Amino acid sequence: MSYFVWGLIAVMIIAILLMLFRIQSLVSILRSSNEEVGTSNKVNGALMLIVPILGTIAGVWSFLEAKKHFLPEASSVHGKATDSLFWTTMTVITLMFVITNAVLFWFAYKYQYQKGRKVSFFHDNTRLEVFWTIVPAVIMAVLVFAGARVWSDTMMNEPKKGEAEIVEIMGKQFGWQVRYPGADKQLGKYNFRLIDDSAGNEFGIDFEDKNSEDDFVGTKMYIPVGKPVTLKIRARDVLHSVFLPHFRVKMDAVPGMPTHFSFTPTKTTVQMRQELGNNNFNYELACTEVCGKGHFAMRMIVEVVEQEEYEKWYAEQTPLLKDKPEFKGKGMGTLRKKNLAINENK
Repeated sequence: MSYFVWGLIAVMIIAILLMLFRIQSLVSILRSSNEEVGTSNKVNGALMLIVPILGTIAGVWSFLEAKKHFLPEASSVHGKATDSLFWTTMTVITLMFVITNAVLFWFAYKYQYQKGRKVSFFHDNTRLEVFWTIVPAVIMAVLVFAGARVWSDTMMNEPKKGEAEIVEIMGKQFGWQVRYPGADKQLGKYNFRLIDDSAGNEFGIDFEDKNSEDDFVGTKMYIPVGKPVTLKIRARDVLHSVFLPHFRVKMDAVPGMPTHFSFTPTKTTVQMRQELGNNNFNYELACTEVCGKGHFAMRMIVEVVEQEEYEKWYAEQTPLLKDKPEFKGKGMGTLRKKNLAINENK
């Protein structure tokens, strides 16, 4: 790679020297209006063919070299539609780029200065202007509507109540924490005023809410394959961003403004390892919003398993109240009474 960089620097230096030579030639022409254009005109004309050809070769090489680092096929239902839209858009844009720039460079080469050639001039061409206005507009409209459809299918068609597995993801400096709703499939309420890291209530769960009594937390995220999963997302301190690249999932975690994202995994972790030939592969939850000096450490393993294995794992988890029985019945009501007593003592 270093050789490539040094080669690029050398090419840039040569290009700068050629430009300086060209500027000198133009200055000499301006000083003597009778002087004819020299060989630099032919050189520039030839470059109008050489540069795009070399640029195309470099672009294709760069794509093929980078392709091995691309993400594999999406492991979610909506991810495949997202990828299809992306590559369709890239194909259209690349095709338009190649056509317009090929014409641009060809015209610069074909109509370079030649002694005795006279220019032709026309004021306007209504048909041509209509053509190059309508065609891009139609193409853009098609891409926009296709994007709107994928967005609508992804964000608007949410699973019905009870159809999806619920996972709460909370971001804080500098790590992710996950909470599951337990057997009742209902997450208990929370309030930031109840957050107490020293006592073990990092989520700020309101244990006066009956739904919180069977909630449990995990050190990594478990989700089942082939079933909708709804992520309930929030942040404790600053802006974070939930990113599950292999599922094409990205949603900001905003303090004071809970967000959510629903998706359906299509491949287990084991299937992905077999497909990629990599026994060390793991799905990963990362943060894509710079949130401080420890941002790089915000990673969590995501395990996608078969439904039977997921249900077995789910049933084996210990509710938070079982490990912290002192939390039982404590919540916002308890906090209000405590604050009231403190104020009365004052």
